[in-house]
Amino acid sequence: MADEAQLSGIAGRYALAVFELALETKSIETVERDFAALKTMLAESADLARFVRAPVFNRDEQAKGMQALLDAAGAAPLTTKFVLLLCAKRRLFVLPDALRDFATLVAHQRGEITAEIASAHALSDAQTDELKRVLKAKLQREPQLVTHVDPSLLGGLVVKVGSRMIDSSLRAKLNALRNAMRGA
Repeated sequence: MADEAQLSGIAGRYALAVFELALETKSIETVERDFAALKTMLAESADLARFVRAPVFNRDEQAKGMQALLDAAGAAPLTTKFVLLLCAKRRLFVLPDALRDFATLVAHQRGEITAEIASAHALSDAQTDELKRVLKAKLQREPQLVTHVDPSLLGGLVVKVGSRMIDSSLRAKLNALRNAMRGA
C-alpha cells in the first residue's frame, strides 16, 4: 500500500506507523479528524508552524507546548502519543509532512486519489463537478480535488495526480510556441 500511496521519507514512515496503529485500534476517523485540525492550526498560525519546525526548542519544550495544544483541542490518545513521540525523537519538524502522508494513506484505503488543480481563475461548481467526473473516468478512482488559483497561468489548468502532471495552461502553450519559434 505504501508504495502506491507515494509517501515521503521519514515522514512517510511515521505516517505509515500511525496509520497501521489506527487501523488496528479502529480509530482511523478519529485520528484523521485530529490530524485535519492540526493541519488547519499549522496553516493558520505562523507561530505554531515556526514552533514545529524550529530546532531551537528542546524536546521538553516541544512536548509541553504540543501537549497543551492537543489537550485544548481534545485530541485522541493515539494522536497525542504520536505527536509526543515526534517530540521525544526530535522529529517534530516532520509533522506537516506526516499529516499529509497520513491523509494520502487514508484516501488510498478508501479508493480515493488526490488531484491538485491549479487554475488561472477560481473554478465554478459546474467546472469542478465536470473535472471530477472526467478524472474519475480516467483514473478509475474517486478524486479528491485540492484547488488553488495561480494567476500566472493566464488560462487553462495544471492538474497533478501523484507523480503525473498535465499542464494545459496558456502559459505552457505560449512557452512551447516561443521555443518552437526559436528553433525555426
